[in-house]
Amino acid sequence: MDAMSLDPITRKLLLDWFVELDTPEGLRAELIEGEFVMTLVPDGRHEHCISRTARQVYRQSPADMEFSANKGLLLQSADGCPQDHVIPDGTFASKALQLYRGADRWMPCEGVALVLEVTSEVTSFKPQTDRETKRRCYARGGIPLYLLVDREASWTTLFSDPASGDYREVRAAAFGKPLTLPDPFAFDLDTSDFL
Repeated sequence: MDAMSLDPITRKLLLDWFVELDTPEGLRAELIEGEFVMTLVPDGRHEHCISRTARQVYRQSPADMEFSANKGLLLQSADGCPQDHVIPDGTFASKALQLYRGADRWMPCEGVALVLEVTSEVTSFKPQTDRETKRRCYARGGIPLYLLVDREASWTTLFSDPASGDYREVRAAAFGKPLTLPDPFAFDLDTSDFL
């Protein structure tokens, strides 16, 4: 998807409108590469994948991590677009940083170690947004690791080494196979429970 190029005044108006938006209950809103995206609150299987991932990080990672579900992140914008406002399904950061304590509704992404997305099975939301658009957003933000649990494809993919607006390294495992997470996590993620 090509980023939508807007003049500076339109970008500012769109961003001001978005930041003040009062999202209706049961929906969540994001501004991604100049596109307004509204999605339904996820289903139970979606949340199951998030819960299982967070549990494994807490139990197996040697690093003491904190987790936040659905935390709004401010990311570097695509060319000609307003600043990206993205809500990952999960965000992990070192507990020592205390990133979430007192954070605004939309916080900067500096210090985030890993973002997690689980594709939706709702037909109105395109998995390509998680696979491509959000991946580019997280890479532009310099987030070191992006973990994608793709329910439609039955694969878990780890993107790492962000540079030039994308990730340069990719590791993937079919559901049921382990996926090695690098430091600071340093353990094999069990994906069998995603089946």
